[in-house]
Amino acid sequence: MRAFLFPGQGSQSVGMGKALADASAAARELFQEVDAALSQNLYRLMVEGPDSDLTLTENAQPAIMANAIATLRVMEKEGGFSLAQKGDYVAGHSLGEYSALCAVEAFDISTTARLLKLRGQAMQAAVPVGQGAMAALLGADIDKAQALADAAAQGEVCTVANDNDPSQVVISGHRGAIERAIEMVKDHGIKRGILLPVSAPFHCPLMQPAADAMEAALAKVTIQAPLLPVYANVLAAPIADAAEIRARLVEQVTGRVRWRESIIAMWDAGVTEFVELGGKVLTPMVKRIAPDATVRSIITMDDIEAALGAF
Repeated sequence: MRAFLFPGQGSQSVGMGKALADASAAARELFQEVDAALSQNLYRLMVEGPDSDLTLTENAQPAIMANAIATLRVMEKEGGFSLAQKGDYVAGHSLGEYSALCAVEAFDISTTARLLKLRGQAMQAAVPVGQGAMAALLGADIDKAQALADAAAQGEVCTVANDNDPSQVVISGHRGAIERAIEMVKDHGIKRGILLPVSAPFHCPLMQPAADAMEAALAKVTIQAPLLPVYANVLAAPIADAAEIRARLVEQVTGRVRWRESIIAMWDAGVTEFVELGGKVLTPMVKRIAPDATVRSIITMDDIEAALGAF
């Protein structure tokens, strides 16, 4: 069995998508569709930068999605690839869940781009700059991370945001609490705490205003039955019902990204091959979670040709 994975924020880089667009009309058309949906020249920003603008949440989220879906479009239109035939499940890390839903046709590309633009804007606006923070805990499992977050909170929000793999957990909340947590890592048997260069504290209760904005936006869009089940971040379980997809995407804004549990659940369900489209961020995590799994990252035209020959 095979699962296709879609990366989240932090996988963006200036120049992304250019080689695909140079080589493929299918990729160019996809980027044009996204630009039209957003009334923005996002593709030019992806290719030329500056990095400071591309990194802005409202730009990074649709850009990462567009790059991943462009990779898929090239495979489909120029390689005769069918995700529904070659895959069993899809999953995406945080914003990547939207990419996954687009890939299995629950959302069309224009809707996905607009939702992610709004999601980025709403997440940025939810907490004034400087009041929130996130930190990666290296050498921390979920139990150590939770104990640290509880100890550092001291009346503020400090919670596990991303359970990425057995050695990396991300916490999120008020800046003061996150800074306290970093100072306390050694007391909790954790190797290091690193403040992340993000503009808002994602996946914690401080994001409730953004969750409310997404609930209103998602209520207005049509969600089709997905071609394959999608592993929901907040459940670490597959979903396929439109109403549940809508509800879980709202919960995801404030909820934990249960990535480690999702990979374990897919492995237990019989998935042995994990393929990341448009990035090389998730496959190293998969190997740390399920060392016996086969992993593949598809980014370049050469990657696409190799994968088409292998599937």
